[in-house]
Amino acid sequence: MPFFVDPNIAQAKTLDTDFYLDPVCLEQAKEKIFAQSWQFIGTTDQVKDEGWITPITILENYLDEPIILSRDKKGEVHCMSNVCTHRGNLLIEKPCKAFDIRCKYHGRRFQLDGKFLSMPEFREVENFPTQDDDLTKIPLYKLGKLLFASLKSEYRAEDFFAEMKARIAWMPLDEFVFRPELSRDYLVDANWALYCENYLEGFHIPFVHAGLNSQIDYGNYTTELFAYSNLQIGYTKNDETSFNLPESSPDYGKNIAGYYFWVFPNMMFNFYPWGLSVNIVRPLEVAKTKVSFLMYVWDESKLRQGAGADLHGVELEDEDIVQNVQKGIRSRFYKHGRYSVTREQGTHHFHQLIAKFMNSR
Repeated sequence: MPFFVDPNIAQAKTLDTDFYLDPVCLEQAKEKIFAQSWQFIGTTDQVKDEGWITPITILENYLDEPIILSRDKKGEVHCMSNVCTHRGNLLIEKPCKAFDIRCKYHGRRFQLDGKFLSMPEFREVENFPTQDDDLTKIPLYKLGKLLFASLKSEYRAEDFFAEMKARIAWMPLDEFVFRPELSRDYLVDANWALYCENYLEGFHIPFVHAGLNSQIDYGNYTTELFAYSNLQIGYTKNDETSFNLPESSPDYGKNIAGYYFWVFPNMMFNFYPWGLSVNIVRPLEVAKTKVSFLMYVWDESKLRQGAGADLHGVELEDEDIVQNVQKGIRSRFYKHGRYSVTREQGTHHFHQLIAKFMNSR
């Protein structure tokens, strides 16, 4: 059955619980939702110098698509398949520096931009090489040093990222430094979409996050909706823990504790005065999700202050809630809920997008 979410939030009911419980839905979402959208794959720091090649798996243990990032001799960054066009061997297993890409199975070679270069023992092969012998190019989008790829480029990257790009244009993203010791993964016993929809509303903050609620002004918490993304803004009760916004910012003069950008279907970009927490939600099973917190620091002096001071504690509080929801929606007595018109616009928007993508052919 197709999914339906009434565009009128005052009349709408939430997604049918089958979406969170049926393994068929999770499998269909691979191609209908995740392959169709854009995914975070890292930063330009992974191929900082000419000749660097870095292997990446897009949504490991779900989409499991092996790709390569490379920087050629001209300094251009490329994104392409990590699968040899001869017999399907994986080409690059770990980051390295090389003059070209060579398959260790039968010696096929490619340029750093993926163009076929040479192949032993293939003189007798007719109509060879062709474009099919090049590595498949994968659409790449750059936002500062952040990189995104799409396995099926039917949707423009700008449709997903334009509003975030414009809102934080004044931030020097290229100066943000990845901090692996502050980053961590979480395994959550809940469907990936339940985790996302919890993020998409501030309605639960006073009830679930006492510490966070003491830092932000819940009464002025706002949500802005865009085509394939949205923005929640938390305003601070303390001027000292807010952004020092320049006049070029559209929010100049406001005491903002955090910008919470969500990009469909599974990416969160949480900007704080100290920097950025990129949260990537990876489906594993119907009721199991891996969430990665990737930390990029801009201003070390503000690292443990304000709304972004205790992300680990907030995460554990969120996990407890969504794991209980996963148990609750299995009930014979629950099928749909309703939305708060003033507080759950983001969740309603998310459900509409899920219905749109899942109903596509």
